[in-house]
Amino acid sequence: MEKATISIIGVPLDLGQSRRGVNMGPSAIRYAGAVARLEAIGHNVIDEGDILVDAVERIESSDVGLKNLNEVIKANTKLAEQVEAAVTDGKFPLVLGGDHSIAIGTLAGLKKGYNNLGVIWYDAHTDMNTAETSPSGNIHGMPLAVCIGLGHDSLVNLHSEGPKVKTENIVIIGARSVDPGERALIEEKGIKVYTMHEIDRYGMSYVMEDAIAYLQSREVDGVHLSLDLDGLDPLYTPGVGTPVPGGISYRESHLAMEMLEDSGIITSAEFVEVNPILDEKNKTADVAVGLMGSLFGEKLI
Repeated sequence: MEKATISIIGVPLDLGQSRRGVNMGPSAIRYAGAVARLEAIGHNVIDEGDILVDAVERIESSDVGLKNLNEVIKANTKLAEQVEAAVTDGKFPLVLGGDHSIAIGTLAGLKKGYNNLGVIWYDAHTDMNTAETSPSGNIHGMPLAVCIGLGHDSLVNLHSEGPKVKTENIVIIGARSVDPGERALIEEKGIKVYTMHEIDRYGMSYVMEDAIAYLQSREVDGVHLSLDLDGLDPLYTPGVGTPVPGGISYRESHLAMEMLEDSGIITSAEFVEVNPILDEKNKTADVAVGLMGSLFGEKLI
């Protein structure tokens, strides 16, 4: 990756799901040395601080079945504005979560800057539920559906009207926990998914080469990486709210980031779902920062 001006935006939001603590994720990632790591590679890093998230008791929007809908909308609207400003200024937006519902704001903020944005969703989950299919009502399980135009109108039309990304420009990597409604939607929309089966059978090198070639064939003008730390096996990232055994290894994840860096296609990124309350000595945040290093061009030799 060429030396960039990286705009770090923290989003201490834990209202898109039901376990407290992920709001401390941005602080944990900073404490693990994110800024120093990126500066050591040679990038210019501007830490914009955290989006202000109102401290409220959890409520349920019983009329639509979505938990904390208004609070999620407020935080994501602020995030979208800040991401759009970063792109307009020629900066690389690097968003620190917070739960994965913040991807709604990130992708909304990116829409104006790209005509044909691609998305790599690195996650154990596909996050393609809607209010009708969600077993929980947790919005952090819905952001990818929202971004293709499915879900509550106030989420779909956040910051700008309509879908934020084309279904054919999405690649999901590492999926191993998929709800029935999500599975049906993925099949209906023809979204490209590499589950753990493909990673185990063909190897991460093949999967990333294929994913990168696929997005390039779509002639995307930028690619956003949305990386949920539960995409890795809980052995490496214990501090996540929805761990799923049998995930991507630490080394496979570094290889994936290194290959993305070599490809030069990544134009924005977010690292989400670090929960220090559930972590072991900030291990998960340390992994997040290590993966950032590989994504931004850190080399062993």
